[in-house]
Amino acid sequence: MGDAERELTGATVDGGLGDRGTRTPSGRQSRHRSRVGFLLRGSMALPTWAYALLFVVFDALAVAMLQWGVTLESSRVALSNPLIGFWGFVSAMWTDRRFVFVLNLLAIGLVYLALLFLTNRFWAATPILLVASALIAVIEHFKVVSRYETVLPSDLDFLHADAGNIVTFLPAGSLWTIVSTVIVIALVVLVCILLGRADRWKGRVVTCGNKRLGASLRLAGVLAPVLVLALFMSAVGTYGSWANSFARWMGDQPSMWDSVYDSQRNGTFVSFSRQLNPKVMDRPADYSEATMKSLSRRYAKDAAAINADRSAYMNESTVVYILSESFSDPTRVPGLQVNMDPMPKIRSIKRNTTSGYMLSSGYGGGTANMEFMALSGLSMANFDPSLTSPYQQVVPDLKWMPTVNQAWGAPENSQAFHPYEPSMYSRAQNYKTFGFSRFYSLAGPDVIDHQDKIDRSQYVSDKSAYDSALEEMRSAKSDQFVEVITMQNHMPYNDWYNGNTFQVSAADGALPLGDDEANSIRTYAKGVNLTDHATRSFLYSIDQLKKPVTVVFYGDHLPGIYNTAGADQSNSLALHLTDYFIWSNQASPARDVNLSDSQYTSPNFFATQAAEHMDAKVSPYQAFLTRLRGKVSAMEPPVVNQVQGWERIPEGQTIYLDAQGKPMDARGFDESTKQLLHDYQLIQYDIMVGKQYLKGTGFMTTPTRAGDEAVARKAQQQAQKRAQQLAQQLARQQEGAAKPQSAEQEAQPPAAKSAQ
Repeated sequence: MGDAERELTGATVDGGLGDRGTRTPSGRQSRHRSRVGFLLRGSMALPTWAYALLFVVFDALAVAMLQWGVTLESSRVALSNPLIGFWGFVSAMWTDRRFVFVLNLLAIGLVYLALLFLTNRFWAATPILLVASALIAVIEHFKVVSRYETVLPSDLDFLHADAGNIVTFLPAGSLWTIVSTVIVIALVVLVCILLGRADRWKGRVVTCGNKRLGASLRLAGVLAPVLVLALFMSAVGTYGSWANSFARWMGDQPSMWDSVYDSQRNGTFVSFSRQLNPKVMDRPADYSEATMKSLSRRYAKDAAAINADRSAYMNESTVVYILSESFSDPTRVPGLQVNMDPMPKIRSIKRNTTSGYMLSSGYGGGTANMEFMALSGLSMANFDPSLTSPYQQVVPDLKWMPTVNQAWGAPENSQAFHPYEPSMYSRAQNYKTFGFSRFYSLAGPDVIDHQDKIDRSQYVSDKSAYDSALEEMRSAKSDQFVEVITMQNHMPYNDWYNGNTFQVSAADGALPLGDDEANSIRTYAKGVNLTDHATRSFLYSIDQLKKPVTVVFYGDHLPGIYNTAGADQSNSLALHLTDYFIWSNQASPARDVNLSDSQYTSPNFFATQAAEHMDAKVSPYQAFLTRLRGKVSAMEPPVVNQVQGWERIPEGQTIYLDAQGKPMDARGFDESTKQLLHDYQLIQYDIMVGKQYLKGTGFMTTPTRAGDEAVARKAQQQAQKRAQQLAQQLARQQEGAAKPQSAEQEAQPPAAKSAQ
């Protein structure tokens, strides 16, 4: 009897009758072994439809495990986004007509299919898929619990470079999770082994007498799903690609500000894939090392010309950037009437210092993009429309990211304060890349000291954020850069405050406000008023410090609550202008400076404006931005009057404003302006996508007194050396000229010598 026949009949198991011929078991043992043999070998013959059904079941189980990894019963910080469990992920199919569960089934199904053809065994591919899914889910679970952040593509670099420290990130109770996972994995493997032995066909996917044909079919079965999956993963993050269009058609709604919410909402696999290969921006045709070095030298000359007329240094003052969440003036909203001024103190401050309006690319969202532009000096207008969040899609993968705070040198001179979840927009990780030593938030390792809230508000007050930053500034022994990102005025606006006397209504001739809209605006106006008082108090406290401090204050965007005004597209510009000012305390030489060309700006120009306000010397990069702002006062990508989505930057033309706030037509720009905008693209491409040729050229280096003195000493030494060399050369020339004369005198007769 052949092996195949024995497998089908179970006639012999473990040395049964006749084959080895050494011993005949008793009747009871023979019957027992026959029953075991029947159960384990060839006892199960599954039809094709059963394999298909099991394929779907195990595929769904893998997706469920991945979703378990990102599911939380509660978050460590009260969040504005709802937590979505696995059932909410599935039920979105009939509640919201979003079939992202099916989308993830298809994606994981392609992985499953490739494994089936690779192993040619259903019962081998299945445990591989489930074990891999379980391991990934556990890793996701640990990171989500400990950091409220999913596994990102940049984490793969961490695992490669610093895998030895991964144990330090395991949350409390992780041992039981690990033990449970090991037990589950062992059970899955055991069950699949038993089912594989019981399966009459061994779960073979390809059964063919022709080995070459069978191998070809298996190879095609592996390559086809792998190719489709690779193309999907590489393109799903690029707006307009087939993969992105298909994902959106299935209900994918990117939520880039919160990786956990994005994974819960759209699926772990799709959320991860979206960040693998985002299209950042097109490569400029003339981009090269020679081009970038030439550009660096050109703007170094501009920097030298600017610095010749300036005397101060940025790092000899403390500079504070305040991103005030959703801060803007509701009295400037078209068609809206407010019964009293919500920001009289800030309005007064603006009248006496450098100030104006900031063009924002966001409306009701996009905070991190304003923050990115303010810190880096780069512009969202230069990115591809697919790139909606540099903090999530690009910065985590960068090894070098120049930002304004680096002018203060060592990381201990850069501190950030944000009274919210630090993983939002990957801030905690990105601020390390930016060179900050501390990022104080509501969760560790650096927890913000003051966390008071006002009445029923769910967010930490601006006063608490200011108090935390002020304590750090008072204790610091050196000048520093301080970043404050507030949360008090974040949406929603649900009647948080007691005794709110603000009333809003439609202006004469305007459309009436809805009740919910009016109530939200009332709450928001009160929040702005509280920020107004807290900010003036903060500046008063800074005024008492005996060291120079300059504050850059700006609202990141308007709140997305002006439905009536937003319905009119002619209000687009008004709904994208927030308030900003640059102010210096009494100890600063820049006290009461009020630059005349400050009426309109965008966040990418804040660093160069602060330098001008402080009369501080600039880097070649800031010199470039100074020249650009001389041509274009503000620039942002196209905007829309609705809460910003995360699929793409809105369609349309880049917005350029002149010094009077009037839109500019790029087609009418002169050659100098066009060259500056092209150089901007070269600079941004080099930093964010390219070879980073500018690194090490000094292009980003902000002058310091110590650096300038060192350069001056070196120049003096070189001048002295050249003077010595010149003196030695002159001495040799004089000596050489004297020698012929002496020789001529020696040649004269004695009489002539005596006559002389």
